[in-house]
Amino acid sequence: MALHFLVDEGAELSRATGDLAADAKVALRGTLAGAEPGDTVTLTGAEAHHAAVVRRVRVGEAVTLGDGAGTWLEGEVRDAAPKRVVVRVTARADIAAARPRLMLVQALAKGDRDELAVQAATELGADEIVPWQASRSVSRWDAAKAVKGVARWQSIVREAAKQAHRAWVPTVTSPVATPVLVARAGTDRVLVLDPTASTPLAQLEIAPGDERDLVLVVGPEGGIDPSELDALSAAGAELVRLGDAVLRTSTAGPAALAVLNARLGRW
Repeated sequence: MALHFLVDEGAELSRATGDLAADAKVALRGTLAGAEPGDTVTLTGAEAHHAAVVRRVRVGEAVTLGDGAGTWLEGEVRDAAPKRVVVRVTARADIAAARPRLMLVQALAKGDRDELAVQAATELGADEIVPWQASRSVSRWDAAKAVKGVARWQSIVREAAKQAHRAWVPTVTSPVATPVLVARAGTDRVLVLDPTASTPLAQLEIAPGDERDLVLVVGPEGGIDPSELDALSAAGAELVRLGDAVLRTSTAGPAALAVLNARLGRW
């Protein structure tokens, strides 16, 4: 499979003008919306370094490029240097966003357990990642730490999406508290993972044409506080379980996403 790269704000799109002038260049600003077969895309900055130095792409090698918003380009490397990688576009596809959207609400956890969940969830098809400051979360994000934490999760998501060759890169929201999830249960289909629930996630009924977001809520170490479970359930959230085993917070979300992928016919 061809190596995949994400276009960043430092990339340029070039198109032959058809006259004696040099190629016309326009800044992409993070989007490949105007790219067509025959154009060239020049990667610069960190992504060029990653392509040329880390992945060691070579002239003539086939690669794919994406903007994280559905644009998918096939191309051939024309020049490869640590600060500048030029790719000639050979084919283009526009990938529609999946419906229903899969959201992971991941409770903040100690160590890197929440980050492991975010990485795996991205590879497994999550469309949005929501940090949740649950009442039992050992990790606490104040305003300053929240900015750094979201940036860190965004970086993890970007690299995982690139590794998984995803046309859409999931978004990472600002951290939310439980009342926000309770309010969301009134509009979206909120699925709270609870090992004591009677309904198996594998038997979840998803009606054809139901495009409500599927929101998976994963608690922290020690599980979700009973008061939070009661509030979510009263607002319309569904309590579901994966099986008899009690999974870690780092594995529960990815495992649930795998089940939903199968239920939705995506796997």
